Amino acid sequence: MSQSSQADPAKLAAARAAVALVRDGMRLGLGTGSTASIMVRELAARVAAEGLGLRCAATSTATAKLAESQGLTVESLDAIGWLDMTIDGADEVDPQLHLIKGGGAAHLREKVVAAASDRMVVIADPGKVVEVLGAFPLPVEVLQFGFETTRKLIRRALEGLDLGERDVLQRLSGSDALVTDEGNFILDLHLGQIPDPAALSRALQGIPGIVEHGLFLGMCDLVIVGREDGSVVELARDADIDADMLAHEGE
Repeated sequence: MSQSSQADPAKLAAARAAVALVRDGMRLGLGTGSTASIMVRELAARVAAEGLGLRCAATSTATAKLAESQGLTVESLDAIGWLDMTIDGADEVDPQLHLIKGGGAAHLREKVVAAASDRMVVIADPGKVVEVLGAFPLPVEVLQFGFETTRKLIRRALEGLDLGERDVLQRLSGSDALVTDEGNFILDLHLGQIPDPAALSRALQGIPGIVEHGLFLGMCDLVIVGREDGSVVELARDADIDADMLAHEGE
């Protein structure tokens, strides 16, 4: 039995719907995370079956290794130059298609790849769709140099946005600090809710030591939400999102 066939039905449905958008000759960005991994396997199966000619850029070392193990050819983003489409997952999606990403510690490369794409398609299960971002801790990639100073500046910025007294925790890998593909640390901001994602984005962007944060604002063009029955719902910006409907409609 293949790994895709054993995957969560909702994630598999979203991945297959996104892979169906791929056309011969496309330049694709390949996302990182559990749902994106399913997508990579489904994409590889379609390439093998149909002989599609694709050029792929990966958003992490892990995704590159997976793609190559499945028979896909991975090139650097600079070698490809520009992408027709990126398919990636998300940790949270709101009604404006704003995202929180970075649960897999790859949001820096994910954002670079998404910004170099004509279209960003996000694949998700219903549990990732929220009315307000923030229940998922917001990842912030920071330099190792001046790490504690950067954390203090982040806390000061959060206080200015009435988000003080929130945990700003370093992400670990086992008992050691997690180090990203770019050699940086991750701070996870446990905010509960983010009433104004744009204001928070601006505040974080102004802090020296922050390399990139996990708020993806105005970058996503389409969200494909898979459901347990194998169907999908496609979401556009400002859609009237009903999370319960996404989970149960069509059952």
